[in-house]
Amino acid sequence: MISSYIGENRDFEDKYLHGGIEVEFNPQGTLVERVRAGGAGIPAFYTRTGYGTVIHKGKCPIKNDRAGNPVLHSEAKETRVFNGLEYIMETAITGDFALVHAWKADRAGNLIFRKTARNFNSEMAKAGKVTIVEVEELVPIGELDPNHVHVPGIYVDRIVANVPKSWRIERRTTYQPPPTNETFTSDPRKAGRWRIVRRAALEIQNDSYVNLGIGIPTLIPGLIPKDMTVHIHSENGMIGVGPYPHEHELDPDLINAGKESITELPGASYFSSCESFEVVRGGHIDVSFLGAFQVSAKGDMANWVVPGSLIKGMGGAMDLAAAPRTKVVVMMEHVTNKGQPRILSECVLPLTGVQCVDMIITDLGVFTVDPKKGLTLIELADGVTVETIEAKTGAPFTVSDKLRPMQQT
Repeated sequence: MISSYIGENRDFEDKYLHGGIEVEFNPQGTLVERVRAGGAGIPAFYTRTGYGTVIHKGKCPIKNDRAGNPVLHSEAKETRVFNGLEYIMETAITGDFALVHAWKADRAGNLIFRKTARNFNSEMAKAGKVTIVEVEELVPIGELDPNHVHVPGIYVDRIVANVPKSWRIERRTTYQPPPTNETFTSDPRKAGRWRIVRRAALEIQNDSYVNLGIGIPTLIPGLIPKDMTVHIHSENGMIGVGPYPHEHELDPDLINAGKESITELPGASYFSSCESFEVVRGGHIDVSFLGAFQVSAKGDMANWVVPGSLIKGMGGAMDLAAAPRTKVVVMMEHVTNKGQPRILSECVLPLTGVQCVDMIITDLGVFTVDPKKGLTLIELADGVTVETIEAKTGAPFTVSDKLRPMQQT
């Protein structure tokens, strides 16, 4: 299996951890670009994504034994310097069969996708020797507007018309107002998470393009002022993400990269996952908010695997971490459930990105990060002292001359 993110699939995770399946993990943008390259007849390409991680250096476990010990590892990848920066080489992927879902098709095989359900489908259709498409509506030739066709019929070999009897939304998420102070009193951990979210929202500027990682960052849209224009990007192929929907607004074809139901704002646009990561790699995102397990004093980040016990995959995080000109803000609790620091001199877990983090927002305070100067504490949460931060941080840091209370929306 070649995969990017296995998410909440516990059966898949268990099989990988105990030798039941071989998995080659790829950053999501790299994976879809490898598929695109395969369909376009391009044997290989170079990318910054994954540089300095096990994706680049090798030794990423592909197969474990039943006890969870790695028995097969990935190999190191070829690198080349362009404009003073090192890039790693990735090879193309093709398949014997491509299984694709589309909204509409005509009998010539022309395909139209709906909203975020396009995702990888366009690229997969082009990279299979035999492409089989399941469609919700099959129409006669001539009924589709040629200007609306997303994939021309030349790539399609078989069509199966199948109208689902029911629509399933894997992560049915509806709008909930921000919790009240009374809720915070009864649940301090929830209060801490919302403190992180309320501070992170202040890093968003009017008319900016923003990416929200899975987890705590997805709570930010509900705090954006109505008079502010913000273009939220989702890796599965959308710009213009709105707040979580009310029950009557639920749409199975409108989800974010974490598979949560969402809404669209006026001016929204949909596109393939391939183009979505072109937006990322091209440096067109202004700020990206990500969760993390660990961050180092130099800005290295680890957020995709705990060897031997937890494996979700990196999804699009490696692509976002490597994006040029994009500010990377990490949102995380200051310590683990066991009270161990998440901010360290060096990350212990496998890296997602090298010297990529610009700011860390925790439930206790805010740090800026500089690869040469290290960490600077710039804000403290109410009731938190510098001594508390020192005791719960596993790396040295400087206290700003302008240290202030932690800001909130």
